[in-house]
Amino acid sequence: MVNYSVNNTMLTNHTDIKAWLDTMNIENYTINNTGTVTVDGDVDITHKGLTKIPVQFRIVYGDFSCNWNRLKSLNGSPREVGGNFDCYYTRLKSLNGSPREVGGYFDCSYNRLESLEGSPREVGGYFCCWNNGLKSLNGSPREVGGDFYCCWNNRLESLEGSPQEVGGNFNCNNNNFKTIPKCDTIINGELSWK
Repeated sequence: MVNYSVNNTMLTNHTDIKAWLDTMNIENYTINNTGTVTVDGDVDITHKGLTKIPVQFRIVYGDFSCNWNRLKSLNGSPREVGGNFDCYYTRLKSLNGSPREVGGYFDCSYNRLESLEGSPREVGGYFCCWNNGLKSLNGSPREVGGDFYCCWNNRLESLEGSPQEVGGNFNCNNNNFKTIPKCDTIINGELSWK
């Protein structure tokens, strides 16, 4: 296995990148001239004990799963994901480095986030961020095609910073709301907040 933990730099040597991808059992990949990686399929690097993603993914046309690790950031994550993006249970304090666009759902539950700064701009499916201790929704995606879940074990007192539009339901139950929260989001489903 390539020792990428010696310093905080990304792998840039094509031989090292290939060795890491092969060790992680990632298939159908292309290492671009810039050293970024495109994958025509899924990337599943769950339960690998990773503290960082040592290669820079560019596009993953399938799902990208990096949950159940000890990541300090999402740097190295693809800029675009055609399917779903999972980074739950990874001890993240920030979503910086996450994809800009996700075609399916985005799940960042069970981390240590206090805000959603760094979230994707657009998520085609649902967006789930429960069990984080969130104090703010600032940085939320602009658009969520499915449901938006910011409930359970967060510390929200307002919905300021919410997405501009949610295609499904907006669920913000079990937070610290003292009155009905003001919400300027266009919601195509229902708002639940108690």
